[in-house]
Amino acid sequence: MEQHRTRTSQAGPQYRPRRGTPFPSQAGRSAAGAVRRGSAVARRPAPPVVQAVRRMPNPRLTGLGSGLFCGALMFALGCLDQLLFGASPLVYGVLFLPVCALTAVWVRRGDLVTAPVVVPIAFAFGLLPIADDSGGGVGGRLMGLITALAVQAGWLYGGTLVAGLIVTVRKVRLMSQRATQRRAATAQAPVRRRPT
Repeated sequence: MEQHRTRTSQAGPQYRPRRGTPFPSQAGRSAAGAVRRGSAVARRPAPPVVQAVRRMPNPRLTGLGSGLFCGALMFALGCLDQLLFGASPLVYGVLFLPVCALTAVWVRRGDLVTAPVVVPIAFAFGLLPIADDSGGGVGGRLMGLITALAVQAGWLYGGTLVAGLIVTVRKVRLMSQRATQRRAATAQAPVRRRPT
């Protein structure tokens, strides 16, 4: 009997968890989840406007894609303006501003420069349905387009400014994120000692 006790004591006690007791890895995970849930409860809820913006789709358009998106949308809005409002330049100009903002927000990071470039082109393309066609033919349509561009220059500059500001803010944020990542990578890199 004593030999049996000696063998058991040499092997050491066997670990058998009770039923319902989590394993150590599960206990750590549940504690981390509780901390996360507690921090989520402690946060204030976001305003309704921010929640609505977060629910919106977030596509990433290339430079060409943003030009096609902006141009097609402005042309469709120009046709809609012609049908519903009798070619109202005010309605067209007001609708142009959110299109500029969406184009600048949805263009991908590598093509940020293209947003302020494609916006004026899309503005001119969308003016085709609402431009005055007094002379008739291609020449009359072209003169009506030039006149509309001259008269609506304020909306054109305003939309381009909106796109430029959004793109500039995005670029500054991107540069600051990259600088922070570089600093973190430099701080984590091991210091190499020169051989003596």
